[in-house]
Amino acid sequence: MRFSGSDRAFYAFNRWAVAACALIVLSVGPSGCGYSTRPGIASHLRTIYISPFVNKIDLTRLPTNNERFPIYRHAMETDLTNAVIDRYQFTGLLRPTKPDKANCRLDGELIEFRRDALRYDASQQVEEWRLNVVVNLKFTDLTTNAILWEEAAFTGDTTYFATGANAESEASALNRAITDLARRIVERSVESW
Repeated sequence: MRFSGSDRAFYAFNRWAVAACALIVLSVGPSGCGYSTRPGIASHLRTIYISPFVNKIDLTRLPTNNERFPIYRHAMETDLTNAVIDRYQFTGLLRPTKPDKANCRLDGELIEFRRDALRYDASQQVEEWRLNVVVNLKFTDLTTNAILWEEAAFTGDTTYFATGANAESEASALNRAITDLARRIVERSVESW
C-alpha cells in the first residue's frame, strides 16, 4: 500500500503525538495529585499488640421501645479481638505479636451493642434491622509511649432482614458487623494521624 505525502505526514504526526503524550503521562503520573498506595503509618511501626477488648456493656440497662428484648452475645469481646487480629494478619501492614515484641498497641473497650428497627411490614412486625457494635479505641506507639490517637464511640454496623426471602439470623448479621468493625479499626490505625 502506498501513501501520499499528506498521508505520510499525518501518520508521522500521530506517532509523534502518541510518543509526546506517553512522555507527559510518565513524567507527571508518579507525582500525580499526591495520592499514594503507601499507608500513613510511621515506618518504625511494624508489629502490634492487640490487647483483648474489655466488655463495658451495661447489661442492667432497660431496653428502649425500639429494642423490645435486650440482646447480648456471650464473649462478643473475644470475637471482636480475634476479628481484629485476623484483619491485621490479612492486610499485612502491622504484624500482630506478643506485648514484649510489639512496636505499638491497640486497646479497646466494647461499650455498646445496639439493634435498631429500619423497616416494618404491613402488620407492623420488624422486617429489617440495623446492628451496631460500638467501641472506644486507643492506639499507642510503644517505642515512645505516645498515644497516637483515640476514638470514642467507633462503630461497625450492618443490616439484615428478619423476614422474607432474604431473611438471615441475627448471629450471622452480628458476625458481619464485627467483621466490618475490625476492618474499620485496621483502616483507622494505618491512615495518617
